Amino acid sequence: MAIHSSNRTDVNRSAILARLGADGPASRAELARVLTLSPALITQLVKELLADGLLVELDQAPSNGGRPARMLGLATSAGHAIGVKVVADHVAFVEVGVDGRVVRSASEPFDATSSIFIAELVERIRGFIAAGDGTTVLGLGVGVPGSVDGLGNGVVDSAQLGWSGVELGDALRRATGLPVVVENNVNALAVAERLFGLGRSHDNFLVVTIGTGVGAGVVLDGTVLRGASGGAGEIGHFPVADDGPRCGCGNDGCLEAHIGEGALVRDARRRGVIGPEGGIDDLLDAADAGEPDATAIYGEAGRLLGRTLAGIVHTVDPALVVVLGEGTNGWRHWSPGFEPAFRSHLLRHRRSLPVEIETWQDESWAQGAAALVLAMPFDAAGAAGDQGRLIRERLVGQVVRR
Repeated sequence: MAIHSSNRTDVNRSAILARLGADGPASRAELARVLTLSPALITQLVKELLADGLLVELDQAPSNGGRPARMLGLATSAGHAIGVKVVADHVAFVEVGVDGRVVRSASEPFDATSSIFIAELVERIRGFIAAGDGTTVLGLGVGVPGSVDGLGNGVVDSAQLGWSGVELGDALRRATGLPVVVENNVNALAVAERLFGLGRSHDNFLVVTIGTGVGAGVVLDGTVLRGASGGAGEIGHFPVADDGPRCGCGNDGCLEAHIGEGALVRDARRRGVIGPEGGIDDLLDAADAGEPDATAIYGEAGRLLGRTLAGIVHTVDPALVVVLGEGTNGWRHWSPGFEPAFRSHLLRHRRSLPVEIETWQDESWAQGAAALVLAMPFDAAGAAGDQGRLIRERLVGQVVRR
């Protein structure tokens, strides 16, 4: 996941901290191998981290011959990041260490359409922070389903939440006194994949989420593609039918209107697979029981997703596709429709492209939001404005006070 340009947020340095925090001391050669970075780049990045006081050189490792390798370790493990996932009916929280490991998590009901939704969100965030052990909070990362104009500004437009021009970043900064980074939730997951997941060994990959909505995080040449207004990757709003059902965005025939959770449930009710009050869990139970219409609903959704993703693959040329989201709980029923449709619509030389399905927990979204905070201390381009600088100062400050 090497980044070869200084005008990007340098996730490589965050990845070094995460690797050492998760697995303990390592040599430069080990870091280069695990993170798939060149020895020269590792040497430069380690030099910078040592100068910042974030790394320390430890005893030499045993050698079977030649010069013994110097081991590197974290100068401090102090400082945690808070991640928040916001959806229409609840908020999920995680607190993570610099290695990305979840220290604690929680979920609270939330009404995104309430007239006082910001006050309610602030109350829940403050409550989660207060329940911690007092470890310094480096910053707050927030993932939302929708477009975010800038990581530091955090102005949100979201059809799922019913928000238009909501100045979320400023509101949360004023209320908490913390650095705040806001991002589209799928882009946040893509950052987490680069730091801690399958994306560590790829410069170009695609994160696709299925569930309540459908979205994508696109990583090209080692950086998350945001687009002109932060709306890149909104594949749920690909038009796939001229006369399709109305989407939450107001348009007709969007992919999400066909294969999002609401669409699957609506189709299942119409076909009599589940009752009028039945939900997605009931549909999954029916498919698990072998109910033909239930399996057909998933199969049709899989085919449409496969065809659409084939077009996206031809557009961005990823080395890997990672599928995440609540919908993956039923992937065994999506797959029979997805695989043949996806492979048959790819050019022949791309048909072996790996597609990995990751197991899913609700806190994964929030962990992605927390990863934003861990990536921002090395935001050379200033993508998050002052927020990246403030997070870095808090991180370095933990070393000074140690």
